[in-house]
Amino acid sequence: MSISLSQLKPSLTIEYNKQPYIILESKHVKMARGSSFVRAKIKNLITSQVLNCALRDSDKINAAFVERKKLMFSYKEGEHYHFLDVDSYQDFILHQEALKDKVKCFKENLELAGLFYKNKLISLELPASITLKVAKTDPGFRGNTVKSGTKPAKLETGLVVEVPLFIKNGDQIKIDTRNQQYLERI
Repeated sequence: MSISLSQLKPSLTIEYNKQPYIILESKHVKMARGSSFVRAKIKNLITSQVLNCALRDSDKINAAFVERKKLMFSYKEGEHYHFLDVDSYQDFILHQEALKDKVKCFKENLELAGLFYKNKLISLELPASITLKVAKTDPGFRGNTVKSGTKPAKLETGLVVEVPLFIKNGDQIKIDTRNQQYLERI
């Protein structure tokens, strides 16, 4: 389905160079002499590459149908990660390279959204925050609890984050999955 320039808005998925992209930013530009175009910042849903480009009517921009399905992380086998479709119980596999730094947030039975393009799993969307258990951290030093300070903590998934000094081994903490930072103790 072809899309006109006036329809290009952030969060719209388009097909550009035969790949699915999501529009992050768009600005319509009208030149005094010449045709209008859209200056856009787009992100490849497969490779996560971000491009700045000028889209014109002559580019023949098509909508990309990207379907979201509810998935659950099952297990890791070598460099492959297995996800279960919650509705159909179908198993989907993604290679570690496609997931990049998201793997440090995976724990057993984590529910997330799978992005499908042409019936193929291309990427995952993590929930905004997840709760993880602190596996190892040094104790906070007496006297340091009044002033604000942080220390590194290794979580059950292997992720290392900076946490406040009062956090102990075994505590449950909430992590922001977008920047992998500490939010609060549970």
